[in-house]
Amino acid sequence: MLAKLVVVAIFVGVLASLASGLLFLVKDRGRSERTVRALTMRVGISIGLLVLLVVLWALGLIQPHGIRP
Repeated sequence: MLAKLVVVAIFVGVLASLASGLLFLVKDRGRSERTVRALTMRVGISIGLLVLLVVLWALGLIQPHGIRP
């Protein structure tokens, strides 16, 4: 259960970074590096989340499930 909460918290962090990138893009009108930094951080967090999911799956702490027909 703790692993799922960590994954959700990281996903919320990804969304927050995406929102801050949009805010900086609109506010600064493309004149600063803050948008690039925020979106770069989002990509890094997303890659980290993917790696974490694979590790948790390999350790057996989470189980994937598919859509059943």
